[in-house]
Amino acid sequence: MKPSGKPSAEGPQGPFKRYLTVTKPGIIMGNLIASAGGFFLASRGEIDYLLLLATVVGLSLVVASGCAINNGIDRDIDGHMQRTRNRVTVTGEMSVLAAVAHGVVLGLLGFGLLAWQTNTITVLFAAFGFVVYVGLYSLWLKRSSVYGTLIGSLSGAVPPVVGYCAVTGSFDVGAGILLLMFCLWQMPHSYAIAIFRYDDYKAAGIPVLPVAQGIGKTKLHMVLYIIAFGLVTVLLTATGYAGYGYLAVACVTSLWWLVLALKGWQVEVDNSGWAKQVFMVSIVTITALSIAMAVDFHSPAQHWLTLG
Repeated sequence: MKPSGKPSAEGPQGPFKRYLTVTKPGIIMGNLIASAGGFFLASRGEIDYLLLLATVVGLSLVVASGCAINNGIDRDIDGHMQRTRNRVTVTGEMSVLAAVAHGVVLGLLGFGLLAWQTNTITVLFAAFGFVVYVGLYSLWLKRSSVYGTLIGSLSGAVPPVVGYCAVTGSFDVGAGILLLMFCLWQMPHSYAIAIFRYDDYKAAGIPVLPVAQGIGKTKLHMVLYIIAFGLVTVLLTATGYAGYGYLAVACVTSLWWLVLALKGWQVEVDNSGWAKQVFMVSIVTITALSIAMAVDFHSPAQHWLTLG
């Protein structure tokens, strides 16, 4: 699809706003909260504020880089979607080359800061998330496979692990639990978006699960993923990394999310409205857990499966 050359309905954007919006600030903020949660969990009250600043700024730049490049890659399909058709890469206010170049510069700055101030395993995980999002997901699986969401969830689970490893310099049980927990969270969260944006994904030809295999099957998968997510969240307490306050938050939010997901099976349910509710509760759930793990941390008696 060729760019329309017309500004968005809100009018043309200034240079600063164009270069900001192409990085998807909302996604950056969500990842910042998750990375800070992992950082505080690993710090266990002994916070290196300079390291914290370097980690969240470095990771935010890497995430911004991936998002800017993704906007360039997705220009053709974004034009078919109501939600994305006014992106600056679609309207022609920013060329694909400019978006990608902007992303490359941000990525160099982000990886450079992480390499300078953190450690090797932190940089490797940030690179892993970047390659999965830009390479495997954006360039390939998003357009070709129903499993694109599953592979993409690995990228979305990286921020808390980056925050955690920046402190510990290793990948241990705590980091592994965070990776699995945030991977599982991504799935029903993303499926909820795919349901209430069903028409957009169908118009763009993106084979997300609701479009490829039906909304009914997607609802079942969402319930199963939420159950698995809830079980994994308690592992931070069971293995000694977090306390009972965190456990209470994990149980309440996971149960709330599950009950709401089960309501999707009610007769004559409004799928779009229900999916939006599931999506909003998913945001509340992961934010609450990130905060809870940051303030209710423990020192585990032992670490195993440690790398680095």
